Amino acid sequence: MVSILSPNAMTVLEKRYLKKVDGKIVETPEEMFRRVAANVAAVETEVYGAEPRVALDWQERFYALMSDLEFMPNSPTLMNAGRELQQLAACFVLPVEDSIEGIFESVKNAALIHKSGGGTGFSFSRLRPANDTVLSTGGVASGPVSFMEVFNSATEAVKQGGTRRGANMGILRVDHPDVLEFVDCKSDNKRLTNFNISVALTDDFMSALKMGRDYDLVNPRDGSRVKRLSAQTVFDRIVEAAWRNGEPGIIFIDRINAANPTPAVGDIESTNPCGEQPLLPYEACNLGSINLARMVNTRDGQPAVDGERLKYVVWVAVRFLDDVIDASLYPLVRIDEMVKANRKIGLGVMGFADMLIQLGIPFNSERAVELADEVMGTIQTAAHLCSEELAEERGAFPNFERSVFHRLGMRPRRNSTTTTIAPTGTVSLIAGCSSGIEPLFAVCFERNVLDNNRLVEVNPQFEAIAKADGFYNEGLVQQVAEKGSLHGIAAVPQRFQRLFVTAHEVDADWHVRIQAAFQKYTDNAVSKTINFRQSATKEEMRSAYLLAHELGCKGVTVYRDGSREQQVLTTGATKVEGKRDTAGRLDLTPRPRPEETVGITKKYKIGGCGNLYVTVNKDQYGICEVFTNTGEKGCAPLSETLSRLISLALRSGVDVDSILRQLRGRICTGCIIDKDETKVLSCPDAIGKTIEKHLNGFNRFEVNPLGGPRSVEICPEPGCGGLMVHENGCVKCLNCGHSRCG
Repeated sequence: MVSILSPNAMTVLEKRYLKKVDGKIVETPEEMFRRVAANVAAVETEVYGAEPRVALDWQERFYALMSDLEFMPNSPTLMNAGRELQQLAACFVLPVEDSIEGIFESVKNAALIHKSGGGTGFSFSRLRPANDTVLSTGGVASGPVSFMEVFNSATEAVKQGGTRRGANMGILRVDHPDVLEFVDCKSDNKRLTNFNISVALTDDFMSALKMGRDYDLVNPRDGSRVKRLSAQTVFDRIVEAAWRNGEPGIIFIDRINAANPTPAVGDIESTNPCGEQPLLPYEACNLGSINLARMVNTRDGQPAVDGERLKYVVWVAVRFLDDVIDASLYPLVRIDEMVKANRKIGLGVMGFADMLIQLGIPFNSERAVELADEVMGTIQTAAHLCSEELAEERGAFPNFERSVFHRLGMRPRRNSTTTTIAPTGTVSLIAGCSSGIEPLFAVCFERNVLDNNRLVEVNPQFEAIAKADGFYNEGLVQQVAEKGSLHGIAAVPQRFQRLFVTAHEVDADWHVRIQAAFQKYTDNAVSKTINFRQSATKEEMRSAYLLAHELGCKGVTVYRDGSREQQVLTTGATKVEGKRDTAGRLDLTPRPRPEETVGITKKYKIGGCGNLYVTVNKDQYGICEVFTNTGEKGCAPLSETLSRLISLALRSGVDVDSILRQLRGRICTGCIIDKDETKVLSCPDAIGKTIEKHLNGFNRFEVNPLGGPRSVEICPEPGCGGLMVHENGCVKCLNCGHSRCG
């Protein structure tokens, strides 16, 4: 029997996971979990020759973990296990060789992976820099960034398995001659839209940065030194770009390779799309997450971590993920061979914020850092022990004798890595818990859906505590939803204001310290977003980067609230930013009109002008244009010109409220009353009232900038209206699970 699933969980399952025939759902959540458990457990008999009763026992254990929402595998496993596609891995890394043949071989292979439902990571560091000589043709090279555009276009053309669009990670070493072009390649948010990008920082670079020195740029074609750059200048450019729109992230590539379990097999050059899974070329990894919210029980009348249950879940989950390696069909023979030679798995966690709340521990506290250390230490120790036991039963991973474990005289392991903190996106929605190791995004928020219903979503733990403590009421919920957090709300006791802290209330240092605590006991890496307030300075971001390096993180992803132009639905507190010309004037370029829009039209009777028809259209980012038609009697040129200017302003990211303030209340002698008995004072007033009346129908969120984000982005999925948030190194919808990272 499956634990009770939330409405959001059912939305996600019905949209993306449950089996369909001719577009009709033919599977229940229970049947989905049964399908996955049976398919993965079949490996016990078909590959390892266990008796059927043994496979059935493991099938029941696998099913119990998933149906009790204690553990979830990555999305491809839930979607594809026991179905025709049978591609169960989440992430892959492909090499990009310095030749036209090698580049387009990788483009082809990436398309096959995306078609099968996986995401891909690439290092473009092997490619010769722009304007370098191409001996075979006598021409010059176009450089890594130009070829990234090719990969981006190919990704756009392939729809992943009918359920997910491909996601890519693009990485370039900091000592590549084209590094500055790479740093700025996503300054235009419409460019390379299917890529996350990260700069691979070396130990030499970090040393030069610390000492205030220059460092070498090296041509990968022949290893020659091209020139030297100031490490401080390059680091400042990275910080500037990340402050501007969250790209690029950074990874500490030498630190990653220092933890490479099989250096004799090859160097790690890249990670998967969200940065938490460093992989060798042609490696893949399957991931899974333990729901920490389910790992709390009561001891002596007080909530406590259930360590024994946690160890049991690890024991079952590691075996599950090892079986997935054999159950999966891989898109390339070389990937199949590499995966089974190293047998990497990535067991991680979700629901950490929920666990903290249950234990009464604020996210931004020393005790939270200690708990992260304790919990992940338990998981890591148990996972390694389980992998060693599996090696005794099934044999070590084939490359074990070429591994650091063998060199150090350690016990054989079944898996070269066992732990990863991955984005949990949709699987945390299914499990009904907080995402990964992130703090809460909001305690309550109001969502206005297409049928004009006003829906307030309340964190269930806050609702339970507020009711138990006697301060819950609908007015309070509305107040919290409007503000985005509990901070400063007198009706909420201070201890709960501290406990239910949200992402934008947490200082960057605490974000980094929590990430570092989990990284300490994680074989691979940790996917987390360091969320900054919109007012954050570049110096604050620089400090967070340096702290992450100091504390042992393997990479950093940052996001400053409101820093991407797609966030066009904003509150009045959001400052509109843009490029300035030489005279300092703000240059706002409107985004192009979309190919398709969805709209509504309202008719008004306007005295001597006849009828006025006001049409308001939206695209995936919100209201984007207004049209008016006044018929034969109306002042068509004036109203049409006004509508065009409003449309340009909307597509330039101008705050809707600012536009409404200029329209509402304008008086004309043709004052009329519409059929709803709403006073309309003029054509501009009618346009303003139409926009205002139908904002709810356009999925507009009202989030107060004092506690929550200053601007919000709406899910582009038709009919969803969910809030898009930056978490775990990615962007996801809190409602339907739509993700930019596949």
